[in-house]
Amino acid sequence: MNRRSTPEADAQRAIVQALRIALPRDAIVHHCANEIAASDRRGRIRQSILVGMGVHPGFADLIVISGGHVLFLEVKSETGRLRKSQAVFRDTVCAQGFGWALVRSVDDALGALADHGFTSRAQPARRAAP
Repeated sequence: MNRRSTPEADAQRAIVQALRIALPRDAIVHHCANEIAASDRRGRIRQSILVGMGVHPGFADLIVISGGHVLFLEVKSETGRLRKSQAVFRDTVCAQGFGWALVRSVDDALGALADHGFTSRAQPARRAAP
């Protein structure tokens, strides 16, 4: 079986693995499955059920909670762009004082931790805002 190329999913798996190593053991790194990819009738019904259960449009791919800090990470491929709902989510959480970052690599994610005051075992150089 030929595996389909999934650059964002591959990046996210690498980021989660790196964060689990870099952050203290009591840190929480969580992914919330936010949407159903199937566009058939069953997929639309399942998505409707998830929305009723609290799924929020544009919700970030990862939530990192550690040391009193909360950071939302939106993972994109090198060419990926934010959807409008993701930009609205970003603006909403930032207005409430939470951290949010667009990340495309492990280095981006570790830089976002440093930028938002997280204590980690990896201390990369500060990065420029995307």
